[in-house]
Amino acid sequence: MDTTIFLMLFRSATGERMARTVIDSLRAFGGPLGQSPVWAFGLEPGESPRPLSGYQGVQRLPLAVEAPYRGYPFAHKVAAMAQAEELAGPETGSLVWLGLDCLIIQPPRLFALDRSCDAAFRSVHHRNIGSPAHEPPDDFWAGLYRALGVEEVPHTIESFADGQTLRPYFNTHCFALNPATGIGRAWWEAFKGLVTDEAFQAGPCADELHQIFLHQAILSTLVVKLLAWDRIRLLPPTYNYPLNMHTEVPYERRPKSLNALINAVHEGVFPWGQIAIEEPLQSWVLQHLPPTADSDGGG
Repeated sequence: MDTTIFLMLFRSATGERMARTVIDSLRAFGGPLGQSPVWAFGLEPGESPRPLSGYQGVQRLPLAVEAPYRGYPFAHKVAAMAQAEELAGPETGSLVWLGLDCLIIQPPRLFALDRSCDAAFRSVHHRNIGSPAHEPPDDFWAGLYRALGVEEVPHTIESFADGQTLRPYFNTHCFALNPATGIGRAWWEAFKGLVTDEAFQAGPCADELHQIFLHQAILSTLVVKLLAWDRIRLLPPTYNYPLNMHTEVPYERRPKSLNALINAVHEGVFPWGQIAIEEPLQSWVLQHLPPTADSDGGG
């Protein structure tokens, strides 16, 4: 069986505490994947890789991002994915990114890619900057497609919370890639190119919202460019469920309890009193999540 490696990134002491909560949830509820290796990237250029104290199988890896990229939103996340892909050996079948605000609730088996697929993603929750399939691409998406050499995007996804039909646009809180595809390194190269494209940055990517989600749009586009559609595993709604948007999710799409999910993302907003939690998960959540969750921006 190919190895699955979980990845995360933290940039502060607060981020490290959040990363430890994610790892604890993986170890407690991950089932057959619970003891998988974890690579935790930290902004410690010049340091040597070393174990993360208190854990077996968790490596703390240094990450350096050169100017002019390091100040751009989510640059460190993209760089970490590219570095992980370079470090992964041929026995690694899945690199699974976990955001610092993720909770593993049941074994996330679909993140472990098999020989039938090379990526696993959830659709985005809302349209946000997404490209509606029934409209021509706007200047942002048209510029992105030109830069990445994409002429046609025949497939669509449906955003989870607001139910809009979009050109492929994936949620990137948690996802899986086969490192053999080279998508992680392609992501970093394309990201660097578009961040330093002065016309693109001054035009369709000049506002904060498009800059924040540029990394997500690039990855979504590269995945559908480089992979056949049937090699992309579209994960069910029990993955990456947005706890912070729980009241915005149509009632019929809400889980009956937190325990029914595989993994969830809270973004610092946990819907206490709005979703049932059964034991033993309830006690675990009360112990590990503070009343007001911190934020580190590790992605």
